[in-house]
Amino acid sequence: RSGTCMSACPTVDLNDGTKHPMVGFGTYKVGFIPASASAATDAQQQAGGTQVTARQCVTLALEVGYRFLDCAQFYGNEKEVGHGIKDSGIERDQLFLASKVWTSSIYEGRHAVRQQVLQTLADLQTDYLDLYLVHWPVPGKHVEAYKELEALQAEGKIKSIGVSNYVVQDLEELMSASSVVPSINQIEVNPFLYRRQTLEWCASRGIQIQAYRALRDGKAFEDATIVRVAAKHSKTPAQVLGRWCVQKGVIYIPKSVKKERMEENMAVFDWALDSEDVAALDALTTPQNLQAFKALYIKCVTRDTPIEGTPEAAALTRSSFTVE
Repeated sequence: RSGTCMSACPTVDLNDGTKHPMVGFGTYKVGFIPASASAATDAQQQAGGTQVTARQCVTLALEVGYRFLDCAQFYGNEKEVGHGIKDSGIERDQLFLASKVWTSSIYEGRHAVRQQVLQTLADLQTDYLDLYLVHWPVPGKHVEAYKELEALQAEGKIKSIGVSNYVVQDLEELMSASSVVPSINQIEVNPFLYRRQTLEWCASRGIQIQAYRALRDGKAFEDATIVRVAAKHSKTPAQVLGRWCVQKGVIYIPKSVKKERMEENMAVFDWALDSEDVAALDALTTPQNLQAFKALYIKCVTRDTPIEGTPEAAALTRSSFTVE
C-alpha cells in the first residue's frame, strides 16, 4: 500500500505531455490556517481540537501512498511540507509537487512572482516544481504573472504551468496574450458546484481541471442523495464524492489529518457509479450555489491586494462572466 502512487494511481496526460496523478493530497489548512481564510474554526474541529503539524500530515500522506502534493504560498506551510517530504525519504522523481502564487505577489508584479517561486523551491527543498499555478486572476496583473511562469518554465524551474479560479473570460484574456496554453485550471468542482459549460470549454482547449473542495469540506456528507448512493455501493459519502470527481475526468485533491481518512479518500479507482447515480449527483447544483460562486469570485480576485474593497477593485473586476 505504501508503494508509489505514481504507478498505483491512474494518471492523465496534460497538454504538455506531462503525466499527472489523478489523486493528490491537499495541504490547505494543514497545520496552519491563513489569516484571511474563511471558516478558520472548521479546520480546528476537523483536527479534533489537536494541532497536527503539516510536517506530520505530509509524512503520513506519503506513507499512505499519496505522491501528488498540492501546495501554495497562501497556505503558509510550505517549509513544514518540505520537512515532511524529507522525513519520508521518498525520492524526488517519485513525487509530483505543485504550488501556486498568491494575489499579493501577483499584484506586485513579475519580480515578486519569481521571488515566490524561488522561495517555494527553497521551502520544499527541491530544484524544480512539477506544476505551478497563478492562484487567482488578479485584474490587470494576472497575465504578467503568468508570463513570468512561462519564463521560469523555459529555465527548467517549473515543468508545467497553469492557473486556478479562472473563469472562461479570464482564460480567453490570458490565452490571447501568452504563448503557453495553461495545462491546468484548478477550480471548485463537486456535485453541488458542477459548472458544465466551464468544464467543457476547458476540455475543448486541452486544459485539464483539478478540483478543490471536491469533498465540500465535509459539509455534504449528510446530504440525502450522497448518503443513498453511498449505501447502495457500500461506500462512504467521501468516496462517492471522490469517485464522481474522477469519473468526470477531474483530478481529485482530498485532504485529511487522519490516516484512516487519507486511505478512505484514495479508494475511488476500483469501483464505479452507474448512470443513474451520476444523473442524481449532477442534479445537486442549484442556482443559489452558482450565485454564491459568482459572489466569491468577485470578492477573491482582489483579496489581500492593496485595492481590496476599493472602488478601483470594483471597476477592474469582471461583473459579467460564465458562471455555469
